[in-house]
Parts: sequence; C-alpha cells; structure tokens
Amino acid sequence: MPSKFTCLRAARLAARHPCRRSFATVTPNRTDHVRIVEVGPRDGLQNEKQSIPVATKIELVERLAQTGLKTIEAGSFVSPKWVPQMENSSEILEYILRTTPQSPHPITYQFLLPNVRGLDNFLSVWESRSSKTNAYPTPPPSPGTDGGPALNTSSQDPNAMPSASSGFEAMGKERGTSTSTSGPEIELSIFTAATEAFTQKNTNCSIAESLHRFEPIMARAKELDLKVRAYISVALGCPYEGPNVDPHKVAELAVSLLEMGADEISVADTTGMGTAPKTAELLKTLSSAGVEKSDLALHFHDTYGQALVNSVVALEHGIRTFDSAVGGLGGCPFSPGATGNVATEDLVHCFHSLGAKTGVDIEKLSKVGEWISQELGRANESSAGKATLAQLRKRL
Repeated sequence: MPSKFTCLRAARLAARHPCRRSFATVTPNRTDHVRIVEVGPRDGLQNEKQSIPVATKIELVERLAQTGLKTIEAGSFVSPKWVPQMENSSEILEYILRTTPQSPHPITYQFLLPNVRGLDNFLSVWESRSSKTNAYPTPPPSPGTDGGPALNTSSQDPNAMPSASSGFEAMGKERGTSTSTSGPEIELSIFTAATEAFTQKNTNCSIAESLHRFEPIMARAKELDLKVRAYISVALGCPYEGPNVDPHKVAELAVSLLEMGADEISVADTTGMGTAPKTAELLKTLSSAGVEKSDLALHFHDTYGQALVNSVVALEHGIRTFDSAVGGLGGCPFSPGATGNVATEDLVHCFHSLGAKTGVDIEKLSKVGEWISQELGRANESSAGKATLAQLRKRL
C-alpha cells in the first residue's frame, strides 16, 4: 500500500509532467531533447600539467560554440595556487563578454566559484561590462594571486596570442565573431562533495562549512539575477572513503542546495566508480527525497569504462541533462587515478542512436575533439569522434 507521501508526490509530479513516457520505450521517431553541458574548457583542462595559452582556451570555446552546444563551462575562479590551469579565467570571461563567440543560437557560459573570494573576482569582471563599452577593459588581477604560477605567454606568436588589452577584440574579428551589447548568458557554479574526506581535500573545509560558504554567493547571485548550478562530487565513489557512498547523503545535500536556491544540481561520479545498479539506486533515492528530474544533471567520468552505460541508465530514469568533455578531456587534481570525463562525441552519438535529440553536430564536434587533443599533445579519447573523422576522410 503506497504511503500518503508517495501518493501526494506522484500527483504533484503528474501535474508538472503530464503524459510523459519512460525513455525505455524509445522509438526512431522519439523527439526527446537531451541537453549537453560541455565542461571541456574547465573540467577538461584543469588537470593538464603544461601551461595552456589563453588563446588556445578561447579558441576551444569558440570552436565548441559553433557545434550546436548551448551550455559551455568556460572557466573557474579558483586560486591558481590550487589549480594553476584556471589562472586566466578572468581573461576568458572578459573576452566572452566583450566579443561573444559566433554560434547558431545563444549560448550559456558557466564559471565555477569556490567561495566568496572567487565571487568577488568574478564580479570585478562581470560588473565592468556595462561601464566599458568603447574600449576593451584592462584585465583585473587573476583570482587568488597568492603565489600560484602564472602562465608564460611572453614567447607566444603574437598572431596566435594577442594581448588581453589590445588583441582579443582583433582576434574575435579575425575569427568571425561579433560583439554583443547585451552580452551572452552567464551562470555560476559552486561545488561540494558527498564525503567529508573529499571535501576536506578539495576545499579545506567540512561539508557543513562548504554549504555555509555558499550562502552569500547564492544571495548575491539572486540579487544580480544570475543562475547557480551546484555540483556534488564523488556521489558514486570516493578516492578516500571508497566506492560505497551513501546515496541518502547525496540526496540530503541535493535537497539542501535546492532549498538554498540552486537552479540545478549536477551529481558527479568524479572517480568513475559508478555502476549501472548504483546509478539506478542513487536516482531512485534522489526521487524519493523529492528531487525533481528536471533539477538534475549527471556528470560521469570514464575511469572504468562505465560512463556510457551509466548515462543510458540515467536516461531511462528520465534525466535529460548530462555533462561531458570533448575528446574525453579531464581528470580531477583532487581525485588520484580519475581519468577524463565521458567524451561529448561518444555521449552525443549514443543518445542520437537511441532516438534522442541534442542539437549538436557530431561531425563539427569530432573535429574540435581532434584539434584540442593535438594542441595538448594527448590522445583523442573519443571512440565515436575518431570513427566519425574516419568516415569523413573517406568522403574526401
């Protein structure tokens, strides 16, 4: 006999989502849309050891913007002492605000913040957009300039690496981008974790303290009408506490973050330890806690080769937002052994084969994956991307 709570919740869900079928009955004519959040420019690059020129990062964003993606995580306002690769995120934000990358439709750009200091550094750039209309603003100091190594840009070719003060706008014109008076949509991201050990390693605080840190960020974001996305890391396995993370703890955190004002929760399998049964159990627990499917995104890493399997499980449970990184880029500096995110090309190919729609051009995306892999001097980890490129070469 179902409980009163279960009946009431079922009625509420039915009212909000009438006549919605399970994806398990997918047909070739299925019109379900899946939203892909491309995290390559942030989560995909943050673990790279060699310094990546800011011009390369900007070009990655520009190339991704032309593939049909509608959400791109472009940078992170963390201290370069902890994540040196993200040191020039302020310059990337400035460029996006001043010279909006060309795209077939509007794109939302997300920036990750660890704390109020990160928020202040973000706002120093974001709020300057309205007062700097005739000249490109001088970049503010990089966030957290407390001894973190700076990227060496002095030896770069000036044609490939214009200076922030004079060359970014010219670079945008050369690549066919256009400026925008209103600017692109910008969102913020925050992050905590489902285990105390990982939270301490990642943010030097407890889970409760991390939530407390988010309160002023949430309040300020709402004042400025900025949406906030919240990550819950190690939801399906922790490098310090093991593979059996309590799904009820994840659900409790998700509810707390939603109550604080988060617009979306990205539940992350940071270590790639997740399996199909554990993914299903987690999603059922989140649902039982009252977390709506429309409030969730899933973020899988492919350490054990299970990311696509877990993504299909999540799809069958009604999840319609997924994070991924082009070329399978990624790895977490605070999760030893974790490999890259599920490749965006593989995820798009998988969903398209099931009849879902992403709006992403797999051929253009595959070219981006190959290009950035070559730029970084690493192997392209996308099976679908390499296969797509092989088919394209046959046509030539």
